[in-house]
Amino acid sequence: MSKKFNKFYRINQYIQAEKVRVVDEEGAQIGIMNFQEALRKAQEKKLDLIEVGPKAVPPVCRIIDFKKFKYLEAKKEQEEKKKNKKTEIKEIRLGLFMADNDLNFRLNHVEKFLKDGNKVKITLKLRGRQIAKKDLAFQLIDKVKEKISSFAKLESDPKMIGKQLEMLVSPLKNK
Repeated sequence: MSKKFNKFYRINQYIQAEKVRVVDEEGAQIGIMNFQEALRKAQEKKLDLIEVGPKAVPPVCRIIDFKKFKYLEAKKEQEEKKKNKKTEIKEIRLGLFMADNDLNFRLNHVEKFLKDGNKVKITLKLRGRQIAKKDLAFQLIDKVKEKISSFAKLESDPKMIGKQLEMLVSPLKNK
């Protein structure tokens, strides 16, 4: 399980800058002012002064309730996570002397994986004396490329890695 990264914010008296740029709860800029004056304005409204841009010159501070601010940050982070789609690499293994029906069955799986937005690594493993039949292996891979060309694009050309012939395909982008 991954740990959730919490960003650290300086609030109220822990802000170390003498002059700060202040933004109110609606996001409107109030202006650059002395830190003490900004803190006093926040306390008058019974809100917190939060340093949101510590690297800016002068640092940017926001007048808002800290709990509300943390909630809004978490909500924004959740929205960003929704937008990022994680692509996986699925693997389909082929044999050198497989029947056409078996090959078509595997290629249907390739099509399904690609429609889901995943990349597919097609592996043809050569066992024993099959290693001497590399030309047949490349012919089979060319046949596969031809059959999947309507819904997949080649990401990496077929290449021998040890006793395996591998190629990576990804879904076609529809325009």
